[in-house]
Amino acid sequence: MKIINSTDEKLLNTLFSRSQLDCASETASVIDILENVRKKGDSALYEYTQKYDGADLKKCGLMVTADEIDKAYSSIDSNTLNALNKAKENITTFHQMQKRTGFKIDFGDGYVGQRILPIDRAGVYIPGGRAAYPSSVMMNVIPAQIAGVEEIILCTPPSKDGKVNNVVLAAAKILGIEKIFKLGGAQAVAAMAFGTESVPRTDKIVGPGNIYVALAKKQVYGYAGIDMVAGPSEVLIIADDSAKAKYIVADLLSQAEHDPMASAILITTSRKLAEAVSMQVDKQIADLTETKENAIESIKNYGFIVIADDIDEAIEIANKIAPEHLELALSDHEKYLDSIKNAGSVFLGHYSPEPLGDYFAGPNHVLPTSGTARFSSPLGVDDFIKRSSVIYYKKEKLETVSKDIELLANLEGLKAHARSITIRFDDE
Repeated sequence: MKIINSTDEKLLNTLFSRSQLDCASETASVIDILENVRKKGDSALYEYTQKYDGADLKKCGLMVTADEIDKAYSSIDSNTLNALNKAKENITTFHQMQKRTGFKIDFGDGYVGQRILPIDRAGVYIPGGRAAYPSSVMMNVIPAQIAGVEEIILCTPPSKDGKVNNVVLAAAKILGIEKIFKLGGAQAVAAMAFGTESVPRTDKIVGPGNIYVALAKKQVYGYAGIDMVAGPSEVLIIADDSAKAKYIVADLLSQAEHDPMASAILITTSRKLAEAVSMQVDKQIADLTETKENAIESIKNYGFIVIADDIDEAIEIANKIAPEHLELALSDHEKYLDSIKNAGSVFLGHYSPEPLGDYFAGPNHVLPTSGTARFSSPLGVDDFIKRSSVIYYKKEKLETVSKDIELLANLEGLKAHARSITIRFDDE
């Protein structure tokens, strides 16, 4: 793993400018898929699922049946179900604190206010393929339910036999989700954005996915809302000499194993720790199985150890990178928390590793990536609500402010705006 100094501006600049999905060829493919699904509906979904997933939806069905859900749930062992229910409780408790209500400012002869309303229908994308992500079901569905969304549908890719992962279906059943479609990739996003004969059109599409899913979400914005355009996963760890190298390496690899483009960065004031981490990376990678190649490529291309002069400099670098996950592996982590301005989620101390947030603690694991933590936030209840303003003035109240409104409208050259006010008092 590469060790660099904080004075190496060229390498640091590569960390400050991670790609935000500027992928011309992939974008062209995605646009073709979106247009085909919009025009041909279900028939295009059958075509793409056969092509990319090897499943014949005409035979196995586009929508998961209630019987399939029940059988999947029954196949899951009690320990797994218990862990899922504990995670549900923690995620629910955290997100319930985000729920807010409207307000009303009453001034006697009228009022202004704000209403908080849930969207009608949300679409959730759950990645599939070789891996199963029941945690993504929990993290995306629970905030929507707390917001009061009336209908939630799930799309997740099937295996070649046309089946959906049992643990994903079990998580959906725990949450009471019944509409689950065997769809993956850009075609799933298209179905949720435009609607087809079988898949209802949704108001917002959320959930993680590969580059094709992310690009498809970016393209359909406007037909439906989206949570974010997520890039490859990231972890940045700021550590001092109180940290243990084996813990740091394990945490770095917990993100590197996600994707060859995942970023794993350590910034430390301790050269001794940096060298120990660099030496131990290969040893821990060797213990991986299915995700080994991802981890190797990630560390090779996007894995760095930065030597900083002090913790303040480390934090300055971290705020510029604005990572998805930020760990403060410091002896006095609370002292520095207020200095962190840009991060999707912050993990404090030596016993709050990133996977704690992925699965169990309660805060959402759908987080801004590629530096977008500078201006965006984790998925939450607010992603599933709309704010509507309310204005009510009685005649007497409007008359007292009419001249001010007329003046401002005429100042902007909008005479019809001014007339809309004055016409109500012309006869008087």
